[in-house]
Amino acid sequence: MTDPATPPSPPPLHAQRLPSAEAGRLMRLATYASTGVALVLITIKLYAWAQSGSISLLATLIDSCLDALASLVNLAAVRHALTPADHEHRFGHGKAEALAGLGQAAFITGSAGFLLVEAAQRLISPAAVGATALGQLVMVVSMALTLGLVIFQRHVIAKTGSTAISADALHYKSDLLVNAAVIVALFFAARGWGLVDPLLALAVGFYILYSAWEIVREAGDHLMDRELPDDERAAIKAVLDGQPELRGYHDLRTRRAGTDTFIQVHIELDDHLNLLAAHVISDRVEEALEAVHPGAEVLIHIDPVSIVGQEPPPPYLAS
Repeated sequence: MTDPATPPSPPPLHAQRLPSAEAGRLMRLATYASTGVALVLITIKLYAWAQSGSISLLATLIDSCLDALASLVNLAAVRHALTPADHEHRFGHGKAEALAGLGQAAFITGSAGFLLVEAAQRLISPAAVGATALGQLVMVVSMALTLGLVIFQRHVIAKTGSTAISADALHYKSDLLVNAAVIVALFFAARGWGLVDPLLALAVGFYILYSAWEIVREAGDHLMDRELPDDERAAIKAVLDGQPELRGYHDLRTRRAGTDTFIQVHIELDDHLNLLAAHVISDRVEEALEAVHPGAEVLIHIDPVSIVGQEPPPPYLAS
């Protein structure tokens, strides 16, 4: 039982996250939804582009094709990431999500490059844009479907913290801007301002490149075992500082892989404690940390307080 004298732990930062089984169901559902939306958008945009010849509409069609491919990669990655730990992968398969994010970034970068080339050629050799009303209608429908998907993805991310779904949501958010730009381009094209179409396509292309960089950065943080955000580490330290039996702690290390959180720390206890007493205190600390990060894997090393400081830890392990 927890010592009544122990101060209450800070409120859990991730209390809103669901148990792994429910989180997995939501993540799979999000990948099915993104794939389905992408396929619908490809169908209607292909028809509208064939009727209008708009380079901006072609841009968003290409983007939707890559969205569908990226969503299929995401679907496979999420299924693999949710596979339980096994003999060869003792820490689970969570980093498959980050690898999927890098794959998505590659797809997005390729689409941006193609779009920039096409837009530059249209600037050099302008062409008339037709069926602008149809194109605008298709873009409005696309924005409605995309917005609904992004709202659902944000709900899933809040409940699971999934890297793969976050990457998927990021480029669907950029799709909202792409679709809005196409509507503007078609509006001006209908009034004889044909150059607006390729100019907006260029702007969208550079924005897509920026989105790809954001995905790469987030995926890289997970693959390189970046520490948890400062507010989450502060909550962990508050838990440790609130344990009355602890004489200190050091070598606090944290990381996240997919939906899994890992916390490692050395706690300092009085020299005279026997093994059982030290074990009980360690269990209390572990339970308190898991209250802040439900489902986290916590690894605690016990040190007698008298030996602490005999060898200074490496600077990167400073807690």
